[in-house]
Amino acid sequence: MKEKVLETIKKYNLIKDGDRLVLGVSGGPDSIAMLNILNDIKNDKKQHMNFDIIVAHVNHMIREEAIEDQKFVENFCKKKGVTFYAKSIDVQKIANNKKIGTEEAGRNARYEFFDEILEKENANKIAIAHNKNDKIETIIMNMLRGSGIAGLKGIEPIKNNKYIRPLIECERFEIEEYCAQNGIEPRIDRTNFENVYTRNKVRNIVIPFIKKEFNPNIIQTMDRLSDLVKEEDEYLENVVEEKYKEYVQQEEKKQIVMDLKGFNKQEKVIKSRLLLYTISRLFGTTKGIEKIHIEDIIKLCEKNIGNKYLTPNKNIKVLVKNQKIYKPKFGLSWLSVILRKTTIFCNKKVIQKFLQNQNICVIKFL
Repeated sequence: MKEKVLETIKKYNLIKDGDRLVLGVSGGPDSIAMLNILNDIKNDKKQHMNFDIIVAHVNHMIREEAIEDQKFVENFCKKKGVTFYAKSIDVQKIANNKKIGTEEAGRNARYEFFDEILEKENANKIAIAHNKNDKIETIIMNMLRGSGIAGLKGIEPIKNNKYIRPLIECERFEIEEYCAQNGIEPRIDRTNFENVYTRNKVRNIVIPFIKKEFNPNIIQTMDRLSDLVKEEDEYLENVVEEKYKEYVQQEEKKQIVMDLKGFNKQEKVIKSRLLLYTISRLFGTTKGIEKIHIEDIIKLCEKNIGNKYLTPNKNIKVLVKNQKIYKPKFGLSWLSVILRKTTIFCNKKVIQKFLQNQNICVIKFL
């Protein structure tokens, strides 16, 4: 399996000379195998790979045996001479306070801690132990949510040149065999067998059913689908980037001005992606933006209706006025804002707050 991981690293250029990696290690089969393999590669003089690894472990304080998981990872790191960091976070409390699921709360807590160690250790990449099965599970979950093409790519080997996944081409059974062959007894999270969370249901119920009743090679089949989708998605993304360069008239930190006529000439698929791309450039994310929101914005652009606005979600309002489209970004207290010569529709308190920090992003179509 070490050879397969090496192939993945070289294929996607995951690790470069001088990289400092923060490894997210829970103590389970995937992450402990990743740690052992990357440490072997690092110390293998034949590979001529110069990089450092630091381990970060989060105790979610949900399971009684979580403290034993932490001790296991810490002792493993001591034996290997690897720097180890751990943090206990009350994930359930965070989930309750923020009114989100424990899965989301745990994921957010982990990545925040990884970023904390990244900065502290002057590291530049975070290694996550997602495997091929995780990738297929994600694709199925995205399909069930009605995801677009991008969702069918699943988990990518590298993201933003920061998050890397060296085990993404390894199947779960290969990882378990590797641990057994190398005398590693990983910690087992019993909650992975509880069919409460969507991912567990997909892992423990949906995929085994498909394997038994339809396609025993469903993991490999969907992995090929993912590769095909990725090629098409990358092509469309390149087209969108070119169209963006062609139609953007002005781009600032808080405002983007685009050519409305040029935008309206495009096919719907390009319009949709162009809107998502533009929103992402301003807001850093498209989270919360759904198909219906994009369709409504496209209709506004096509009809060019004056003095009409819509609210895609709690963070964005889109308004058409005088043949212009405005999409402001709101903080906690923002209401509708129209930029002409900074005409503001909101109450006095919000106006005062607006004048204090000018925290607004706008997409404008001319």
